[in-house]
Amino acid sequence: MTGRRLSVLETGYLQAEDADGHVSLALAALAVLEGPAPDTATLLRTLDERTAELPRCREVLHEVPMSLAAPHWVVDRSFDITHHVRHVAAASPGDDAAVYAIVGQAMERRLDRSRPLWECWVIDGLAGNRWAILIKIHHSIADGIAATAMLERICDDGAAVVSAMEHPRPAADRGHPWSLNPVDWLRTAVQVSTDASRTALRVASGATELASALFASTPRSYTGPLSDLRNYSAARVRLADVRMVSERLGVTVNDVALAAVADSFRSAMLRRGQTPRAHSLRTAVPVSLRTPDALHIPDNRIAVTLPQLPVEYADPLRRLQAVHERMTAVKTGGQIGAGALAVAAAGLLPYAITAPVVRLLSRLPQRGVVTVATNVPGPHRRVRFAGCEIQALLPVPPIAVHLRTGIAILSYDDELVFGVIADVDSPIGPDELARGIEAGVAHVVSIASAARHSRRLGNLLLLAG
Repeated sequence: MTGRRLSVLETGYLQAEDADGHVSLALAALAVLEGPAPDTATLLRTLDERTAELPRCREVLHEVPMSLAAPHWVVDRSFDITHHVRHVAAASPGDDAAVYAIVGQAMERRLDRSRPLWECWVIDGLAGNRWAILIKIHHSIADGIAATAMLERICDDGAAVVSAMEHPRPAADRGHPWSLNPVDWLRTAVQVSTDASRTALRVASGATELASALFASTPRSYTGPLSDLRNYSAARVRLADVRMVSERLGVTVNDVALAAVADSFRSAMLRRGQTPRAHSLRTAVPVSLRTPDALHIPDNRIAVTLPQLPVEYADPLRRLQAVHERMTAVKTGGQIGAGALAVAAAGLLPYAITAPVVRLLSRLPQRGVVTVATNVPGPHRRVRFAGCEIQALLPVPPIAVHLRTGIAILSYDDELVFGVIADVDSPIGPDELARGIEAGVAHVVSIASAARHSRRLGNLLLLAG
């Protein structure tokens, strides 16, 4: 993969950083491990050996003179593992708050573009004989799914962990493509024409939805210029509880997660004397375009949708239903196709044209989108690194383009974890959002648990609607 040029989407992350000196577009994951931690020499050797097998971890960006073409990856002949590993100690008593403070500080720092775009922060001094490692990867290298696969490959027996996640779907049997019957030819031609027209209409509708969302308006303080300071917190809930809600109420795990996010924002708005309305929480929700056999490829394959999360509903069940309906509409509508088409079209233009345009657009204030919420599946079982079991795995998203909060959702073993980052000037802090998310999950869990013992689930759903 050496020499591969960055895609339009990937260069867009670099341009967004260039447009705002307060933005750092790195993804991260915080692993909390059982102790004792390995000695420094062992840790460096382990990281050096395992990252050597990963594309991009030994490659650096090469800029083309005068920006006539997109940057491409070249081998870093002067790579030194010590330039990518930092050691810090958590403040006493080494609790979650102390670790989260370090995460916030780490996410404020940009990665050095003269070196491979990743780094590790080793955190000592955690309570309970634990230690932690924060791994940052620039978004131009990978999206959330690819970054998670990279993280898993540096774990003990990492290849087996990643392969367990890969479930390639067999291609659908479409029958023989040719027919000697002219009637079949005509029928096929009509069907293709009809499908193409419907697809075009969906994409056009989706493009209109995306454009109108970006020009909409939300409460002013929820979006705005970013500072150079970040705060971080996390919510951790039982994955079994979320799956129970999903199964009993006929929604997806992602629906439950987004409903909890809506619950948290609604509560925060009410505490501030604000009235949550139907257009108060436009949210960027990335959708993966990856096939199951491409999980390990380090690149970006996402489309961004912009649904309204239903903070206007007081009833948790109605709110969950609304999330399910809206996300279903997004998936079957044209937003995904419109976003993918826009990126593909931009890829046909010269980089010398697209680069300054993206930088300009990144500088423009936007008040239509309040936050980003991205969901990535993690390892289905506990994994180990350097002989130590990872007890918790927490995602850390970046924020940019006037989004003052960001939420990343990651499953790990028996937990669903919401990593929440916020600019220091955000009116809603990450800890408040995290506690609200936990309360939001608890609300729908209690409803689904009650419905489990009742034959009136259908009536409950009908009344909520």
